[in-house]
Amino acid sequence: MIEIRLHGRGGQGAVTSAELLATAAIGIGKYAQAFPNFGPERRGAPVMAFIRIDDHPIRNRHMIHSPDLVMVLDPSILRLVDVTSGLKEDGILVTNSKHTAAELREELGIRHRMGTVDANRIAIEELGLPITNTTMLGSLLKANELISIEALIGPLKHRFGRIADKNINALKRAFRETEIG
Repeated sequence: MIEIRLHGRGGQGAVTSAELLATAAIGIGKYAQAFPNFGPERRGAPVMAFIRIDDHPIRNRHMIHSPDLVMVLDPSILRLVDVTSGLKEDGILVTNSKHTAAELREELGIRHRMGTVDANRIAIEELGLPITNTTMLGSLLKANELISIEALIGPLKHRFGRIADKNINALKRAFRETEIG
């Protein structure tokens, strides 16, 4: 089983990202669940979402405390929350940042493998808005090919309709531009 924790801010699409990834995994015959963790927070407040993907039925419904992957949609979260808390020793942190993994390691003391991509820039260039949910999914898939990009195309088209192609372009660009280190 692969367990993933997403960190973002309300309105950035962390919950949508989790739902899209789970839907895509189910679409290729895997078992998956996605669920958020937030209270009455307002737009912009830190939120988390979780995903489990497995080849077998998933019976665990608890919050994920020891993820295999952590995805951070908003770079400011890196300085507010210990996003690596509980991340497995061989886990991977994937983050939206203008900085390289080496720079972030030095500044924040992160010791895990990392994937970094300037998702804000890609989202603005492809979508016209700094909403990084689909962009960061591309980065997550570069770090760990849980599913193929092609498996996400159907859920993206269903969710985003006429703007799906822009989201697909952002996803693919982030996959190409993510640096793993």
